[in-house]
Amino acid sequence: MTDLWTLDAADGELQLRTGVKGRAARMGHRLTIEMTRWRATVRWTGADPVAAELVVETDSFEVIGSRGGVKGLSGPEKALVRSNALSSLGADRFPEIRFGADVIEQSERGYLLTGTLEIRGNRHEHVIDLHTEDLGESWRISAESTVRQSDFGIKPYSLLMGSVQVADEVTLTFTAVHAKDD
Repeated sequence: MTDLWTLDAADGELQLRTGVKGRAARMGHRLTIEMTRWRATVRWTGADPVAAELVVETDSFEVIGSRGGVKGLSGPEKALVRSNALSSLGADRFPEIRFGADVIEQSERGYLLTGTLEIRGNRHEHVIDLHTEDLGESWRISAESTVRQSDFGIKPYSLLMGSVQVADEVTLTFTAVHAKDD
């Protein structure tokens, strides 16, 4: 028997955290970004997950917080960050970011998902350590993963002639809750 779970932003959150580097890194902001439109599907055969896919709408990018910098980010500055990021991601040509796991192995805390991550039309193998937690009537699913922007043809944003740069590695966090079937 095959079962399909579908999750979206109503079930959880998908966030990115950026770092800062460069001679004037203290002037830069470490951002928290939320991807507001995404869909995850998990296909099950019996009690075993056999495939998983995450599709994120590239332009669903929203700056929800920042740390550091000389002062906090204003609304117009958040809009500029969003615009620069969408340009770097080529959102007009690549409207989706995808991860598809075709190998799922049980681990001590959940599952290891091995598959292909596609950003900006560039594909690379990626492994996600997915944690599961039994909440009684539902499951909490969470993961944290690091992605190097340059692996996908993205040049990290910089300003002041490179004195302040977004770090190449970006951390993604995912958390969702799915009700157990009766």
